[in-house]
Amino acid sequence: MNPFLSRRALLTGLAASGIPLAASWPARAAIPARARTLCYIGGYNKHAPPGGAGNGQGIALFEMNPTTGALAPVSTFTDIASPSFITLSADHRFLYALSEIDDFNGRNDGSVTAFAVDRLSGELTRLSVVSSGGAVPAHLSVHHSGQYVLVANYVGGSVGVLPIRPDGSLGEPTDIVQNSGPRMPERAQDNPPGNFAVSDHSGPHVHMVASDQSGNFVLACDAGLDRVYVWTLDLATGKLKPAAKPFLSLMPGSAPRHFSFSHDGRTLYILCEQDSKIVVAAFDPTTGTITPQQRVSTVTSYFQGSTLAAGILLSPNGRYIYASNRLGDSLAVFRVGPDGLLTLVDEVWMHADYGRAMMFDPSGTFLFCANQRSDSVTSFRVDPETGALDFTWHFTAVGSPTTFAFLQL
Repeated sequence: MNPFLSRRALLTGLAASGIPLAASWPARAAIPARARTLCYIGGYNKHAPPGGAGNGQGIALFEMNPTTGALAPVSTFTDIASPSFITLSADHRFLYALSEIDDFNGRNDGSVTAFAVDRLSGELTRLSVVSSGGAVPAHLSVHHSGQYVLVANYVGGSVGVLPIRPDGSLGEPTDIVQNSGPRMPERAQDNPPGNFAVSDHSGPHVHMVASDQSGNFVLACDAGLDRVYVWTLDLATGKLKPAAKPFLSLMPGSAPRHFSFSHDGRTLYILCEQDSKIVVAAFDPTTGTITPQQRVSTVTSYFQGSTLAAGILLSPNGRYIYASNRLGDSLAVFRVGPDGLLTLVDEVWMHADYGRAMMFDPSGTFLFCANQRSDSVTSFRVDPETGALDFTWHFTAVGSPTTFAFLQL
């Protein structure tokens, strides 16, 4: 027998033997593509107002190693001024970035840029740029309804409401609410010992704005007036209306900066910058009423010196709260009790300088911290049972980072 058969002879023989030909064999199962975790990081660049300029280039895109948490650079969107806060839409199709500036279109305004997100590559395409409704915006969020972007204008002391169009782009503000109130002290009476840092209380300074889980109310921290404001939002007109109790006054000089809700929306955690305290409060989702229940320090009793609290973050399982302390360069770890009250269980070194925003990756395995003055991002592996943070020893070089947004592909 000739061991060397032609292709035609081989196929003829297979057909005669009854063995099915390849064309009729079952198709090979498709191998699913590996899931990718992308991370957008924004911060300050040279286009910030005087005193706020930084070393960033724009919105930097990284890919996260799911095993180690290491971030590898992918690309950078550079054509944007100081994107110091960014957020994704609920469906992750759009990214919204503020520009912390005070000269948009020759006016004393900041701006907000809308981007379309490429769901294959993570690359950004600009859709629109509009006024934030005030100077030097510091925070933005997408309303629970998905119909509006809410913007906190720090220097302007106002909240802007920006309509989201069907294509994800933004329209001009439908409402701008200007806060006002009495001059407050630069320092709080319950400061940590030896805290010489001050917060700007020269006027209203809105530092964060977001809706509650129900979408019935919009809340804003005003660090200049030491108040947390509460409004309702008319979804048809995009207008804000004060709630029955329009604001909660906190410790004079405490500078409420950011807040986080419990998963059920009934407990509100308010982070005060100046005295580095968290105010735990009950929140009534039917009336918007805030009732303080506890004040707890984000530094231990051993701490001496200046510090300013910056960010607050609830763990994915709702059992722990994390808070970052600038100047003190620490991360506070709190256990959340059954009643929502907090117990400080640890204070961890950031391994960097001037940590601000924190964020979990989508799996909740890693916690990332943006360290503005160190030009770096550091990360920690999280124990979901104990809340403990284990430093990964990964330092990611990013110019003046201040904000994160994660995307799972």
